[in-house]
Amino acid sequence: MARRERKKLSKTSDAEVQSQKPEAEVQPTPRLALNVLQFCEAYDISEGLYYKLKKQGLGPRETKIGTRTLISFKAADTWFAAREAASGKAATKPARSAKGENANL
Repeated sequence: MARRERKKLSKTSDAEVQSQKPEAEVQPTPRLALNVLQFCEAYDISEGLYYKLKKQGLGPRETKIGTRTLISFKAADTWFAAREAASGKAATKPARSAKGENANL
């Protein structure tokens, strides 16, 4: 016949277990900047558009750290405000007439 195994009883009582404080939860380190992919995801643009804007001089200010390219939240906010202002100016400009269209009609 098989021997029954005995359960080991701990030496701490239930009251002692309840009085023990839980360890403090480790808080994640706050993110202070975005890489290019994260920036594109946050602003819902493609990486291709990002690099196109960058080539035109319309991209956000970048910070190079080693081989990484980072964009601070402040730079992202400034970029977005500039894009909003530019789109507002574009909306107030009169639309061009299409070629061959008679504007006097």
